[in-house]
Amino acid sequence: MVLKIFFPQCCNKADSGLLVGRWIPGQNSAVVLAVIHYPFIPGQVKQYIQQVESSGVDLTVLGSWSMPKEGQEGMESFLRDLSTIFPQGQWLQLSREMGKIGFRCHVLTRDQSKSPSDKVIFIHYEQRKVMLSQLHPIENGVPDPQTESQLPQVFGTVCQSEPLFFLDKYDDSPVKLTHWQSEGREGSIIVELMKQASTPVCLLTTWILTLWTSLCSSRILNVRPMRFISSKLSTCVQLSYRTEHLQTVSSPTRATTHNHFMRKANIFVSFFVDVSLGLLLVSWMYRENRIGKLANTLVPAADHIAKELEELLQWLMGAPAGLKMNRALDQVLGRFFLYHIHLWISYIHLMSPFVEMILWYVGLSACLGLTFALSLLSDITALLTFHIYCFYVYGARLYCMTVYGLSSLWRLFRGKKWNVLRQRVDSCSYDLDQLFIGTLLFTILLFLLPTTALYYLVFTLLRLVVVMFQGVVHLSVDFINSFPLFSMGLRLFRSYRLAEGVKFRVLCEEPGTPLHLMMDINPLKVSRVVQTYRTPTYSCYPKDSWLALCKKLFLGELIYPWRYKTTKID
Repeated sequence: MVLKIFFPQCCNKADSGLLVGRWIPGQNSAVVLAVIHYPFIPGQVKQYIQQVESSGVDLTVLGSWSMPKEGQEGMESFLRDLSTIFPQGQWLQLSREMGKIGFRCHVLTRDQSKSPSDKVIFIHYEQRKVMLSQLHPIENGVPDPQTESQLPQVFGTVCQSEPLFFLDKYDDSPVKLTHWQSEGREGSIIVELMKQASTPVCLLTTWILTLWTSLCSSRILNVRPMRFISSKLSTCVQLSYRTEHLQTVSSPTRATTHNHFMRKANIFVSFFVDVSLGLLLVSWMYRENRIGKLANTLVPAADHIAKELEELLQWLMGAPAGLKMNRALDQVLGRFFLYHIHLWISYIHLMSPFVEMILWYVGLSACLGLTFALSLLSDITALLTFHIYCFYVYGARLYCMTVYGLSSLWRLFRGKKWNVLRQRVDSCSYDLDQLFIGTLLFTILLFLLPTTALYYLVFTLLRLVVVMFQGVVHLSVDFINSFPLFSMGLRLFRSYRLAEGVKFRVLCEEPGTPLHLMMDINPLKVSRVVQTYRTPTYSCYPKDSWLALCKKLFLGELIYPWRYKTTKID
């Protein structure tokens, strides 16, 4: 039977003493956590182990560690005799020889006899990396079941032994240990001061957010028109989304699980980057009077777009591409849309004196983050292209009525009808008058279809351009909101923090010594980091397929760019 000993690299050159760690239950494996240096008093060692066990850490003396040193020739026999003071089922007696990398290992039973049947394998690991890493299950692989069940126990044993690492060589304690923090615990005065100051800041932020949410949930703002408008405005949706983010980050309760901690950290870093980019945008916009230049170009651009639409409608009212249209319907639709363009131009010129002031205040919203500025850009685009949206709706409704009218009259010719109750097509007998009227209506709709289809096609293309622009803006906002920046930073700069598994390489294979392997951590793949730690957002919902989208466009059904669910889905 193979005995696996997980040995920390930081203890390779430790002074002679006792090995403390934990036997993995159900496995013939031991995890060494630290070395207690000689000289020591066995009673104090037992007291220290009981103190550590009272904090929830399962700790025991695994055996002895002998490091050759001048003046300590009889240390190995002395440490072997300590097995009677710390009785164990198996006593590991490790020793290192001068000039050799590998260790010698003897496994003693309770009666001080050697156990020659066990083959020993040393697995060296970096205690700091294993302590700080989070092991994830392996995907798309066929792992060894024994290794797969053993690795989480090894990682869990090291991670749960945090109270053991509170002592370092600078502590005035009768027990001296060697472990990954024995040279001095990692810490920073600035970090500790920030931790102390974060509590009142979090409480104040939570109180302000509570007032804000209570104001937003008041009856005045929950009237049906207000609720409908706020659900369609990207700015309101982003504001509610960031409010929920701040409530999560400013919660005074400490994160208890790894996923909860990573969610908080990702949201905080995302919010910090968002605000930083927003402040950079504000500093750029308010330099060299860029707001005034943008306001001066906005109204002429709107006039130019309106002029181009007028020319397009004049082209459609003639003989577009040599097509012969229905003259009467063509003139009615063209004049109807031209009237809307004139109304829109009048509205733009009425608002032109206030455009610069509106843009000045809108630019200040970028202080709340780049996502707010992008959401306002999407809403402003929707307002500036409202006439195009109206044209699209008029054309789509008219085309949809024509298509459904033709399909219904086509069923009339075949002696069929649509059963509304059963949601199916049934047979039906029609009299002569019904067939005559149906034929007349079918002929009229069929000859009007090219005119309505052409207007619908042109305004649908214009609408799709606007929808694509808003879609790019929404994707940018969703990317900033949901991309796990903190997790990606860990993956790039401290890849061991997010582990998917381990790999072993031969470290030493000397005659007379057991096999020594080095356990290296396999970092999580970048794609899986994004998939695992991506923050769920309101826009994470199943999109329409291309086939369904083409079907909607062919039948004249309306396509809306904004669809936000009330519940978030990963």
